[in-house]
Amino acid sequence: MGFSQIIFSWTAIIPVIVLLYYFFRKKYTDQTVSSTLFWSEIMQETRVSPYLKHLQKNALLYLQLLALLLLVLALMNPYVKKSTIVGAQTIFIVDTSATMLAGKDSSTFDTHKQEMLTLMEELNGRPVTLITTGAAPKAVLQQETNMNDIEKAIKDLQVSYETAEMTKALDVAQAFVGDTPTSIYVFTDTLDKKQLPMDKDSVKWLVRGAAKDLTNIAITRFAATTDGQVTMALVQLHNDTTAEQKVTLAIQNAEGEELVAEHVVVPPNEAVTKTFKDLPLAKSMTAIIDANDDYAVDNQQTVLLQTTTSKIVVDQGMHQLIQKGFQSVSSGVKIVPSLQVADNQDATVITNQTALLEKMEKPLVLFGRDDAEKVEASGTVSAKSDALFAFSELKDIYVSAIYPGFSDYETIASVGDEPFIQRSPKGDIVVLADIADTDWPLHPSFPLFLWSTEQQLTESVGSLGIFTPNEQRAVALAQGDWSVYSQEDEFISSITQGMLIAPKQPGIYMVRSNNEEKQFIVQLQAQERVIEQGTSYTLGDISDNGKEEVSMASFVPWLIVIVLILLVAEWEVQRRRGFTN
Repeated sequence: MGFSQIIFSWTAIIPVIVLLYYFFRKKYTDQTVSSTLFWSEIMQETRVSPYLKHLQKNALLYLQLLALLLLVLALMNPYVKKSTIVGAQTIFIVDTSATMLAGKDSSTFDTHKQEMLTLMEELNGRPVTLITTGAAPKAVLQQETNMNDIEKAIKDLQVSYETAEMTKALDVAQAFVGDTPTSIYVFTDTLDKKQLPMDKDSVKWLVRGAAKDLTNIAITRFAATTDGQVTMALVQLHNDTTAEQKVTLAIQNAEGEELVAEHVVVPPNEAVTKTFKDLPLAKSMTAIIDANDDYAVDNQQTVLLQTTTSKIVVDQGMHQLIQKGFQSVSSGVKIVPSLQVADNQDATVITNQTALLEKMEKPLVLFGRDDAEKVEASGTVSAKSDALFAFSELKDIYVSAIYPGFSDYETIASVGDEPFIQRSPKGDIVVLADIADTDWPLHPSFPLFLWSTEQQLTESVGSLGIFTPNEQRAVALAQGDWSVYSQEDEFISSITQGMLIAPKQPGIYMVRSNNEEKQFIVQLQAQERVIEQGTSYTLGDISDNGKEEVSMASFVPWLIVIVLILLVAEWEVQRRRGFTN
């Protein structure tokens, strides 16, 4: 705190003069009293409350002195130093990850939005760049000076539930800095100082973190499997607090019916795993905890029982291009000798052994046939509208020889008038050619076809799997108009050219085309289920001719208001005593 007009301190003599006037004024008047009968009673009352009597008698003096002192202070213009935005431009980096929803009375995200709106008062025409975090950081504003546009952009900010990936956002901010003195505000929950690039002297970093006393109990893992008759579920809870927590854990089915509930005690800073057996069959299950914490988003998690995947087994006798191709599209590929392929009943098999079509319980992929002779092929390759070819158009492929097709299988691709690729009623995919007799591996459509095949056979036909918020992924769907819907049948988005953009909020969603429907899940990433202690700090400095820019918040307006209130009080005191006195 300081005074910008200390020269006016001489006016302090004015209240001193008033005080001296009261000292030398006449303190009593001669009064003739007819009786002293009540004298002792009045004196007793005065002795009981002397300070109150003194205050009542001298109230006008004290009010006048206080008003004069405040006027003297106002003339000296008292102020307090206030944090201010320095530099020629300002950059706001806003963390929009799910953990920003943590908070007590209000979320960290809302608190930061309010602080940004407050900082707008200090911009003084400086341009503002607003960057949001995520897998692909976005510059919402670029060098904007219009206050209305800045305010609207800040108010429209929303949590995207994506992991922050702060390093990418910091790199984007660096691109806007150049050699311009810049204040960069980072609104996040926690950020290590080591992540900040300190290679420029023209940047001042101001990190605004979350509160340090936030608590969280999270569902960090939830899995469920079924043997077709009953279901087993596993739930892992983690306590981020330093105190023991008691929560209620419940598992619900897709209709919201509670299948099981249990009270669980979670020790401080530890994880507890609970296993539930012999649960009823359900299409999906949701684990929910009733916890008294500051972050509710991770108190619920959902799984689809149809999204179980299996390993891929490739016959050792298959061409190397097929083996390498499947290894490139999936990490769970195993090369097995031809005589041992039939032993892998729980896997998706890639082979040319036609007899395995009847022996294997699960659908397989047949490249060529070992029970028939191939014949010369002629004509161009054409394909029907099928999910297998959503990303792999069979154009300009040369096929020199093919095997005869299966009469009861559906032909989904042909060479001339002859079958080239077929699908069995069980779901087997049959390619009626040896890879050595085609130039297909030289085309981009070949690995895409292998990927589509792996997607169709290793995941349930009713599910697209698990996505993270806002994840963009190519999905193998038949050609047509596909749209994404919520569980409440609310339209979310459309799928364009086979690219699905997952919704931002966790939950179960459906993709739908005509009468066909597939489900998928949006889940938080693991790092969004952990609350870390908030951090706020300032690094770097920006100087102008060796002097730092200072903002002063004056107390004068408040002093004037108080003086006016005192004047009203003086008037009331004088009115009660009588103006003629």
